[in-house]
Amino acid sequence: MRIPSEIKNIVRNIKLVLMDVDGTLTDGKLYILPSGEEIKGYDVKDGAGIVLAQRVGIRVGIITGKVSENVLERAKRLKITDVYTGVFNKLPILKKFIDKYDLKENQICYIGDDIGDYNIMKKVGFPVAVKEAHYKIKEISKYRTEKPAGGGAVREVFDMIFEAQNLYDEILDIFNKEDEWIVGFSNKK
Repeated sequence: MRIPSEIKNIVRNIKLVLMDVDGTLTDGKLYILPSGEEIKGYDVKDGAGIVLAQRVGIRVGIITGKVSENVLERAKRLKITDVYTGVFNKLPILKKFIDKYDLKENQICYIGDDIGDYNIMKKVGFPVAVKEAHYKIKEISKYRTEKPAGGGAVREVFDMIFEAQNLYDEILDIFNKEDEWIVGFSNKK
């Protein structure tokens, strides 16, 4: 993966990746059944990137304005423990992450797509806009994904981090250890 040098220098410091859900982890479409239940689609490769990141020590969190059981279930399956739903102002949550993990803003990446992500993206070291993001989000991002939201955009960002931080040997070694693979990639505990 070819990463521009100015981006590579930023990405080397990332220890936490935060992201929105609708329009970032998903394509933004909501399917509502007659029962009122919502259905969303998630990309398996995005999920694998999230799991791999956590296995090599990169923290992952979700901050979304929507309250959704679907989001909580997806986070549970990916073993994301830092999940904030129903959040209108995301900045106080950013502060919680900084304090909880003793981080600096330049060690945080945020992947977003719409105006609700604007203020938090202005604060973090590596703001990323997905391909179809609102133009205001694109204006403040340091990187725009080539892959679409809900179609590999999140994995694209993790691949950049893995490459810049020379983590691929460690990641590939995970697949040599069946017991680690089972713990990291299944819903088994």
